[in-house]
Amino acid sequence: MTAIDLGFPRVPGTRGRANAPRPDNPALIDTFGRVATDLRVSLTDKCNLRCTYCMPAEGLEWMPSADVLTDDELVLLMRIAIERLGVTDIRLTGGEPLLRQGLEKIVERIAALEPRPRLSMTTNGIGLAKRAKPLADAGLDRINVSLDTVDRALFETITRRDRLSHVLDGMAAAREAGLAPVKVNAVLMRGLNEDQAVPLLRFCLAEGYHLRFIEQMPLDAQHGWNRRDMITAEEILGMLGEEFSLSPFPAARGGAPAERWLVDGGPGDVGVIASVTRPFCGACERTRLTADGAVRSCLFSNDETDLRALVRAGAREEEVADAWRATMWGKLAGHEINEAGFAQPIRPMSAIGG
Repeated sequence: MTAIDLGFPRVPGTRGRANAPRPDNPALIDTFGRVATDLRVSLTDKCNLRCTYCMPAEGLEWMPSADVLTDDELVLLMRIAIERLGVTDIRLTGGEPLLRQGLEKIVERIAALEPRPRLSMTTNGIGLAKRAKPLADAGLDRINVSLDTVDRALFETITRRDRLSHVLDGMAAAREAGLAPVKVNAVLMRGLNEDQAVPLLRFCLAEGYHLRFIEQMPLDAQHGWNRRDMITAEEILGMLGEEFSLSPFPAARGGAPAERWLVDGGPGDVGVIASVTRPFCGACERTRLTADGAVRSCLFSNDETDLRALVRAGAREEEVADAWRATMWGKLAGHEINEAGFAQPIRPMSAIGG
């Protein structure tokens, strides 16, 4: 196993019992009893937007092509995750996954694995209009689209690109292709788009999309996140409550990150992912693989395990699986954002994968 310590301080008492003997269990278990069955896979760190809360206007220095997992390496790791580690859900992320060459073929190969995983993707929607149907035909089941406003001028301010129409066309194409439900991920920021909560929900209800607001997390490349600028879940629900009647969603939440509410009695609903103010770490079912083949037990991990090095060195599949298991066994109790001594990861969201 190739473990990389990223050198951040840890909060005492939250490391867990990583030194305790690990049970003879093939699944991705940790010392707190959680089992990771949901794999988030970054296909690239590149992106064609420059969202202000994610990266600087000039972009970032992208990973060298030689560092990025090849298609064969990627599918090999997906097969190990499914066959040996009990992963049942795979979400393709980025950066922007639509920028990955040969994406449809990758989707087809993952969808052909047994047992077949539920396969979804998170995208900014640019270019999706032409590719939604081919992706659905290849085996993609569902899609999430990031959209923080339906106002064209404000969209350009946030993303530094005048591409709103392309995103809306992509969402409509995904709906027509059967990539349902089409979910919308929105981040509200104080002084920028906090007035967009109600317009976004009205738009999504009218179009049949499922809206999820996400509290802004400290994952920007600039390390400029400020808690005071974050619109909290409580504030979001307050703004929505002025225009809509919200009632708790009847189904159990389980390990889902979003708390859901029926809007005006349903059937439409809205969700809020309160990663900062209402952490759901205790029910987390996720494991993450970066575009360059590093496994992370959490978005905010202080270390990661380089599976690419193992694969390229010719390690046996069970050796790779054991390294993955060891990484998840050492998962902390929580992300520690609200603890003294928290340090933001060096890798930004575009490099880790959402």
